[in-house]
Amino acid sequence: MSTPWERFVVAARRGTPDQVPVALIVDSPWLPGYAGIDTRDYYLFPDRWYAINRGLLERFPDAVWIPGWWIEYGMAVEPSAFGAKPHFYADRPPSVEPVVADLGFWAREIEPADPREDGLMPLVVRQYEALDERLRAEGLGVRMVCARGPMTVASYLMGVMPLMEGMALDPDGASHVLDVISKSIIRWLQAQLDAIHAPEGIMVLDDLVGMVSRRHYQAIIEPHLRRIFDAFDGLIRVYHNDTPCEHLLPALADAHFDVFNFSHVTDVAAAKAAMGHCVALMGNVPPLDLGVRGSPDEVYRAAWDVLERGAPGGGLILSFGGGVAPGTPPENIDALLQAARDWGSGK
Repeated sequence: MSTPWERFVVAARRGTPDQVPVALIVDSPWLPGYAGIDTRDYYLFPDRWYAINRGLLERFPDAVWIPGWWIEYGMAVEPSAFGAKPHFYADRPPSVEPVVADLGFWAREIEPADPREDGLMPLVVRQYEALDERLRAEGLGVRMVCARGPMTVASYLMGVMPLMEGMALDPDGASHVLDVISKSIIRWLQAQLDAIHAPEGIMVLDDLVGMVSRRHYQAIIEPHLRRIFDAFDGLIRVYHNDTPCEHLLPALADAHFDVFNFSHVTDVAAAKAAMGHCVALMGNVPPLDLGVRGSPDEVYRAAWDVLERGAPGGGLILSFGGGVAPGTPPENIDALLQAARDWGSGK
């Protein structure tokens, strides 16, 4: 019988494993609440952080955690490398405030970030080095690393509306900003990969892409997104965008990632028809309406529907349509896992 990670790898390559894997994006929006601790303490005390993440493997042994052992500070790490000011809270992940709400300023002044020196990046790299040593002593390891995508980072530097308006009024300036951020993201991902032993994948999270037209996506965003994924050819490349973006599915299929974690609003069969020839799908049970507010029976039925519509032919990874949302009961994760087991056994 295959391990959960082995099933994930087969499905990520659009194959049919012996059981549909369940993979979940999990980070600080959910974990401190799940563990019942102050969010600041989750970051401050390494042994607590380690125990919480280690406990996931014991509580949910059949799940794959994406990226797993994720050292993140909410949305703050990448923007902090460009000068954004992080804010930390007791009951939610860190955030940042825009630096200058003007695309023109950033088109003139932005410079590439150095992950060895800038913002929170060097701290995270050092933490990964220490974590990798500890995990290897236990026969474990970090398999994937992550970065926020260029649109998301840009929006945290200047605000969403200035970015969107700037893309319409100054597309060359917007493209330059995204180019510098994308080069920085490649350096950032590589610095994390260099800090760990035998990495197998990357994940890029860029929800804001779903808010643009297909024309703007292909003219301004696609070249940068593709460059990021091309830089890591050979690894499993996961792209997270849980903003409804059905209008972009055929175009996104050409961005050179391997796995797409997408919105529950998008029909899994439609996504498979548009992208399944070259991309594995990861989703897409509603994370709030069912993951948080639904009963285990409702989650199970929704997961079964995703399996029925998306699993035949391979290339499906069962998940929520986004990350594990704050307040998700563990029993609802159990329901996802049980649905995958039962569907695979023909029950």
